[in-house]
Amino acid sequence: MKYYEGYTKVLVSVDCIIFGFDEGKLKILIGRRKYNPGRGEWSLYGGFVAADEDVDDAAKRTLYELTGMRHIYMNQVGAFGRVDRDPGERVVSIAYYALINVSEYDEKLRLEHGLEWVDVDNIPQMYSDHNEMVSKAHRLMQDKLKTEPIGFRLLPHLFTLTQLQRLYEVVYGAELDKRNFRKRVKDMDFIEKTELIDKKSSKRGAYLYRFNRRIYDEEPNFKM
Repeated sequence: MKYYEGYTKVLVSVDCIIFGFDEGKLKILIGRRKYNPGRGEWSLYGGFVAADEDVDDAAKRTLYELTGMRHIYMNQVGAFGRVDRDPGERVVSIAYYALINVSEYDEKLRLEHGLEWVDVDNIPQMYSDHNEMVSKAHRLMQDKLKTEPIGFRLLPHLFTLTQLQRLYEVVYGAELDKRNFRKRVKDMDFIEKTELIDKKSSKRGAYLYRFNRRIYDEEPNFKM
């Protein structure tokens, strides 16, 4: 028996907003579209959801194809279904944002896909509603960062407090008071100080810290 006869079929796709933190800047991966409609325009990376594929699985597959990484932190941004958003077909896209450590991303894959890291404050006009997707993803990430330390997904395993503070500043687009920020960090047992020194950023050097997932899981209340 066939169901839903007489109803128009609609294509479903996923689009991925991949955030990275590099050179003190919050960035996303974008590239030029290689096919019509919109060939040559800047665009997010995405793809269609297969008939036998869950939407979340389609996003995970797309992220893996792009980065070669598994178990990436991702969150759904929402559905984008304006009738005229894609001149090719009636397409509803489910957007996701993901956070990766740039240093762990294989540069060969970036070049293979023809992608570039672009500063979130200097994103060009992109295809269809992709700029809208990025703006909403950025707002959701800001809200999430207040209650969950997802920012550590963007940092290397070992980091300085200056790097950590800079990350929060670029995500929120505002400078933070150094003394107050470090005082709050000091109260967070899951941010561990190591005996290792980073001498790349200054002559005196700075202690390196790390995020302890086990301790964090034992602390149910977090607010930055």
